[in-house]
Amino acid sequence: MGKTIAIVNQKGGVGKTTTCVNLAAALTELGARVLVCDFDPQGNATSGLGVDKAHSPNIYDVIMGTASISRAIVATRWADVIPANKSLSGATVELIALDQREYRLRNALEEVKPHYDFLLIDCPPSLELLTLDALCAADTLLVPVQCEYYALEGLSDLLYTVRLAKRSLNPNLDLEGVLLTMYDGRTNLSMQVAEEVKRHFPGKVYASVIPRNVRLSEAPSHGKPVSDYDRLSRGADAYAAMAREFYQKNGGPRL
Repeated sequence: MGKTIAIVNQKGGVGKTTTCVNLAAALTELGARVLVCDFDPQGNATSGLGVDKAHSPNIYDVIMGTASISRAIVATRWADVIPANKSLSGATVELIALDQREYRLRNALEEVKPHYDFLLIDCPPSLELLTLDALCAADTLLVPVQCEYYALEGLSDLLYTVRLAKRSLNPNLDLEGVLLTMYDGRTNLSMQVAEEVKRHFPGKVYASVIPRNVRLSEAPSHGKPVSDYDRLSRGADAYAAMAREFYQKNGGPRL
């Protein structure tokens, strides 16, 4: 049975989608079977893995019950993908009237969970019903935190939402880890933010950090992860190291 990890932070621009796409590709290279569920109406994880956002059916059709999840899965050489596009933005309103609205994603993913080692959910940058659905579907959370001044601002809101979800909807939800992104070791600020995050989340911060790297920014426009776009880049090295750390923490072989 696979493990479902929601990649979540309600702040935008912290590296959620970049982490989802590149972690998926790096885990696949390590031999894991990976499914990426794009649960953000922007659909950036979809296009970042070379899948057309117009693909039908997609995750919207799955959670609304008009298509099976197996029909929505698109195979790529980096990971399998359940695509998303702007149609998902309407689901927040439409789900309110449906039974089991918080569990629509979880129930869908349960069907395919045995076929994968890891299921990564790329969450929207907000704390609304779609994110709540992702929290109910997840076994653990992976939180990317940008190494900038306002990094910890809003994390308290996220953790409060997580506590509510855990108390009433998903009691087994746990924190997978915190990943420092856009790290610049030349600045005192990055180092200070890193120390503050480690103080808030003892034992949960990845040793691997993701640097500011132009190749990470360029790769999505080519529809591929950074390991395929520029394998020798610092960004590719960082996500490869993070994936090894992640894999080992989850029982994979020491690499």
